[in-house]
Amino acid sequence: MTNPGSPIKIGKKIVKNRITMAPTVKFYAGDDGLVTEDYVKHYEERAAHECGFICVEATCVAKEARLFPTQLGIWNDEQIEGHRKIAEACHKYGAIVVPQIHYGGLGTHPACGPLTSPTKTMWNNGKTEVEAIELTKEDILRIEGEFVAAAVRAKKAGYDGVQLHACHSYLINDFASAVNKRTDEYGGSLENMARFGCEIISGIRKTCGEDFIISARVSGCEPDVEGAIQIAEYYVAAGCDYLQVSCGIYGLEEVPHDESLPYNKIASLGVIFHEHFKGRVPVSCVNGLRTVEVVNYLFENDLIDTVDLACGLLADPAFSEAILHGTPYQKCLNCKDCGFGPMHSHVCGAMLKRGACEFASYRK
Repeated sequence: MTNPGSPIKIGKKIVKNRITMAPTVKFYAGDDGLVTEDYVKHYEERAAHECGFICVEATCVAKEARLFPTQLGIWNDEQIEGHRKIAEACHKYGAIVVPQIHYGGLGTHPACGPLTSPTKTMWNNGKTEVEAIELTKEDILRIEGEFVAAAVRAKKAGYDGVQLHACHSYLINDFASAVNKRTDEYGGSLENMARFGCEIISGIRKTCGEDFIISARVSGCEPDVEGAIQIAEYYVAAGCDYLQVSCGIYGLEEVPHDESLPYNKIASLGVIFHEHFKGRVPVSCVNGLRTVEVVNYLFENDLIDTVDLACGLLADPAFSEAILHGTPYQKCLNCKDCGFGPMHSHVCGAMLKRGACEFASYRK
């Protein structure tokens, strides 16, 4: 049995408990990508309610690669000061905090820049078919450098590390997916498909040092579960300290899952990875973890090292305290309104119910 309140070592740092805030995009940063006070208050409140590890939402490393035109950024030095405010606010409460650094790839918003891919392909961006540009070797090396430069800025801002966004159709995931048809050293074998992510990880480790956490939010099912584990092994060998397991572009439909279990298929990928990496690298699962009961089941059965909480913490920042201390909390209503901040409603039904909606000012 694992106690969710017990500390855990991630990289060279000790996290005070096993509760992680998943990166969920909620706010408008403006075209400049700068942190606003809303961001600071949002993350500070979760830290104040004892969340041990906070991952700041997808933060783009290049302006032309954003997932929407007002995404948070870390592509220039002017953005550092705002990130410093987030880091300091979370550190006041003893939380470890990292930004999720991101490059759009196939998930790039067309108003920001062209869709990019390991291989030229037609891609449905939700509205129409768009041709994605195939990256040259020079492009790949430039983008790797942008990730490393973003990590350096994160370190200057006082963050404890970074998380690579390596799932959900974004560029690192694209290289590790069946989308990748390259025949050079960045495609073909699993080792080659992992190379782009590995070079980013090793570049960050070399530049930011051994004490800097490097996490990766990976797809647990591409090209299949076994292949995804092997790709994660390459990431770990390159210097990755921590794996948060989600899904990507393909493969989830083929993953078997016992529907009688209290956790869903996506969360089961983290359980599978935890069994494989047990004792070597901490693993977190995510998706559908909206109640104390399902979180406790995972810990009581030693199925996971940490839990990545999204909707539950958006519904009530006190969800973490409910897990740790058995205190009351407002349950997520699974209403989907919190979905994906700038593209959907900012108003969580549970927050409205408890009369404390931090997103109310964004209602139109």
